[in-house]
Amino acid sequence: MLRRTLIGGISILMLVAVPSLGRAQVSVNIGINLPAPPPLVPVPAIPVMYAPSVGANYFFYGHDYYLFANGGWYVSPGFNGPWALLPPEFVPRPMLMVPVQYYRVTPPAWKHWQRDAAPRWEPRWGQRWEERRSTERAQQRDEPRGPRGEDRRGERHEGRR
Repeated sequence: MLRRTLIGGISILMLVAVPSLGRAQVSVNIGINLPAPPPLVPVPAIPVMYAPSVGANYFFYGHDYYLFANGGWYVSPGFNGPWALLPPEFVPRPMLMVPVQYYRVTPPAWKHWQRDAAPRWEPRWGQRWEERRSTERAQQRDEPRGPRGEDRRGERHEGRR
């Protein structure tokens, strides 16, 4: 009985402590200490910006800043943190479409990959990530479309109406 109560209490605590977007509450210091917001440059054909003057994989998308470091994604509402580790299944799709050439610090495994193509995320992030992406794709197929084929976010999807 005590064991069930303890497990139930921990489960409730985890649900309350982790926001709905899957962001961790714990701030992580990953060595990014910028004195001011860096200049951002658009990545062609993707709604993401990157910071060529920062010696890290530093991006901006939507209203958040993203870093790819040590094989993981970090997110922050501010240019200088606080940074929170972002589970792979919650990384926005446009971030995953950024070509290798816009990463300032490329992991050794990417050395022979096409610079003008996005990194290969699938094999490394496993089944949970694949399941979430499959569900997302199915939901996008079922979303109502506007008169020009755009979804509810205003994004256009060719060939789907």
